[in-house]
Amino acid sequence: MTEDNAMPPEVESPPQPPRRSVGRNTLVMASGTLVSRALGFIRNAMLVAAIGATGIAANSYDVANKIPNTLYAIVAGGVLNAVLVPQIVRAFHRPDGKRTVDRIVTLGVVGSLAITVVFTLAAPVFVSIYTQGWDAPQRDLAIAFAYWCIPQLLFYSVYTILGQVLNAREQFGPYMWAPVLNNVVSIVGLAAFLVMYGGYNGNAASFDDPGWWSTGPTWLVAGTATLGIAAQALILIWPLLRGGYRWRPVWGGPKGELAGVTSVAGWALGAVLLDQVGVIAVTRVASEAGAVGSDLGVRDIAGNAAYFNAMMLYLLPHSLIIVSLLTALATTMSRHAAAHDMAALRSTVERGMRMVTVFGLWSTAVLFALAPAIVRLALPTESADVVRSIAYVLMALSLGGVPLALLGVFKNVFFALEDARAVFYIQIPVTIAWLVGMVAFQRLLDPYWWTAGAALALSLSNVVGVLLRGNGVRRRVGGLGVRAYASVTMRALAGAVLSGLVGWSLLRFIPAPDPADKVHSLVIAVVALAVLVPVMGGLYWAVLRALRVPEASDLVAPLMKRLRRNVR
Repeated sequence: MTEDNAMPPEVESPPQPPRRSVGRNTLVMASGTLVSRALGFIRNAMLVAAIGATGIAANSYDVANKIPNTLYAIVAGGVLNAVLVPQIVRAFHRPDGKRTVDRIVTLGVVGSLAITVVFTLAAPVFVSIYTQGWDAPQRDLAIAFAYWCIPQLLFYSVYTILGQVLNAREQFGPYMWAPVLNNVVSIVGLAAFLVMYGGYNGNAASFDDPGWWSTGPTWLVAGTATLGIAAQALILIWPLLRGGYRWRPVWGGPKGELAGVTSVAGWALGAVLLDQVGVIAVTRVASEAGAVGSDLGVRDIAGNAAYFNAMMLYLLPHSLIIVSLLTALATTMSRHAAAHDMAALRSTVERGMRMVTVFGLWSTAVLFALAPAIVRLALPTESADVVRSIAYVLMALSLGGVPLALLGVFKNVFFALEDARAVFYIQIPVTIAWLVGMVAFQRLLDPYWWTAGAALALSLSNVVGVLLRGNGVRRRVGGLGVRAYASVTMRALAGAVLSGLVGWSLLRFIPAPDPADKVHSLVIAVVALAVLVPVMGGLYWAVLRALRVPEASDLVAPLMKRLRRNVR
């Protein structure tokens, strides 16, 4: 094409990077997630060392930090993820697609800024919604933290928008590596806090006094957390520029251009709002359990901060492998849906179902069998009683790992087909199941078990969601190879049960940690996991190979290929 007849810059789509296999893309994203999660472990351990895991300071900060994360799930994680990849993939296939993408980015960023300002001003309202049984000083402390935390919403949204532009162009690496910078910034802030003010174990009485928290320590805990999210978002500008995409503000366009965006976003928003009803309920149940513990003067009753720590550990294998796989599959599904190739879409869904199940079953076995050692490693400064209470919550959450992964696969199908309405209607019974389960467990169980009961209710509601969403996807794309899926699942389940039993049994032979010596307890946990996780992984792999489960090799193949190339 000569310069005279070239397309004008405003309608020219940026060059597209070469397409890579799902396995290779997953490996790139998983490597970034692995580094980020490793640093996240360090950051979270430092946070617990700074403010504890079950006291007034920890629970107050958890509620404040939960507000932007919940709003992110509603505004960015739910709505934006629902529309961005499918719409951007379609746009980049049109001659004027870049202008459409620029308009989506413009409206998304400006809209997120406006929402962030309003929600920051409404911090006291959000704290009241998320808490139950707290006195006024503790609520005031949570509100002070919230004023610093809620601005994270803007940067979360920018991170999602820019990241999904990268993902739609199959530049997956930067999106998954950017959180590394976030963790580094947060670690620096927490290190400064520990140096200046000391740790929670030596200052529990002061730190759990809301009046102690002046602007300095509040900013070091909450302000640097927001600064980390800002760095995570803004760093994505560089790979966008290197990849050939340069954003230009676009406020308007042809009538109806974003009709699909607004329709899908509206239904997706409704579905996420329903899900957040459950999040609010579980936070209130857990915060009330924590308040009971504070009233009784005991720290081993799992409250909302304990639930957060257990959830972080539960999501580690999910975010490391499953989310990376789902992100790669979402782009592939959107491409097949845009081409109206239902056969290819159905094949991608079937493959995704089998792969997430194979990896999800093993992660469930590890989390359930080794929960005490995992929590001890993640929270080395906490007492044995606190570790045990959080481990119970982690075990309850781990049972919903495979259903959670399948929900992600099915949701991506609906969004690729621009059918977010079905996601909304299906979410209604799922949320009801979660709420009913939480209420039932709270009525039947001692407060010590309330938070674990809420976690188990979540796992059971995930099963309800899989049955309903799976049936909806089957009607839209045809049969999902249920027999082949069931065959793979039963073989993988046999391997997961066997490896879980072996891991649980061998953990009994690990010397009991000394409750008075946290360093000794940490060393025991490190040794236990360093030995038992590879043993469980090797056994699971051997069973899958013996039972001829091919999905066990799909995500490992790119890594093995790279290793063989390096050896040569």
